[in-house]
Amino acid sequence: MFKSLKQKTGGVLNYSDYKRPTFKVIYLLIILFLFIAVLTALIPPLWLFLSSFKEAEELTSVPYQLFPKVFNIGKLLDVWRILNFGEYFLNTIIVVLGAVICSVVFNGLLAYTFAIIRPSGYKFFYTLVLGSYMIPAFSSIVPLFKQIVDFNLINSYLPLWLMFGANAFYLIMMKNYFESLPKSIFEAAAMDRCSPLKTFFLIVVPLSKPILSVVAIFTMTAAWSDFLLPYLVLTDNDMMTVMVKIYDLQSTMGSIQGFGPDKLLMVLTISILPQIIIFALFQKQITANSYASAIKE
Repeated sequence: MFKSLKQKTGGVLNYSDYKRPTFKVIYLLIILFLFIAVLTALIPPLWLFLSSFKEAEELTSVPYQLFPKVFNIGKLLDVWRILNFGEYFLNTIIVVLGAVICSVVFNGLLAYTFAIIRPSGYKFFYTLVLGSYMIPAFSSIVPLFKQIVDFNLINSYLPLWLMFGANAFYLIMMKNYFESLPKSIFEAAAMDRCSPLKTFFLIVVPLSKPILSVVAIFTMTAAWSDFLLPYLVLTDNDMMTVMVKIYDLQSTMGSIQGFGPDKLLMVLTISILPQIIIFALFQKQITANSYASAIKE
């Protein structure tokens, strides 16, 4: 750690500042604050993981025991089998994949139009997009749901996909990144009579993998954990996503034989595992791409 500090010459504090006692105290306080923040973020999922392996009587035992007596992996398989949870996982994966495709393609095309093509009047429409970013999402849920009903899209995944295909935050991120691409590339494409659509898919997309991957990851996380709209749209039990099924279990688990609070905690653990695994596997790529997307040439 101190070796890396010696190489630090920029930023608010550099290595020469760390030599002074006052800044050493400030640095230690910052490290302590970050350590507490990390613990605050880690304790809830760790508690959920440990509690999910406990039996029902262990959850209310006195004195309280943090660790379960036995880590029974078979409990996870039992919950998966009893609830037929694979079906809800498949439904959620369908929602996530459609949302990622719509998010990258539709937001990307509009951002490309604003950043590169810049047709007449594009500033007006971009201002409308920025204005929509200031509108709370919950205030638009009623007219959105009315449109879904009018178009007879209840029990359809299409509204869930399209919702992520029109996101002001993703569009702004992509627009800023596209504007950083070298203009000479687009001039060469225009000289070769390459159409705007062909330019987007053959030139812009390969050059924009960092920002596209960031948007895809953000979309995947949001789509996986989304509850309200899937709850309103997907009324058929066979089409429910994981989050909607978990909410439904709170009122129906009493009718499932052998299904108690301990099993519900296991269901919650299963629901968050995919996101944790993906982040653990692609942590470096996520961090690097997020950093790269913030840099302009």
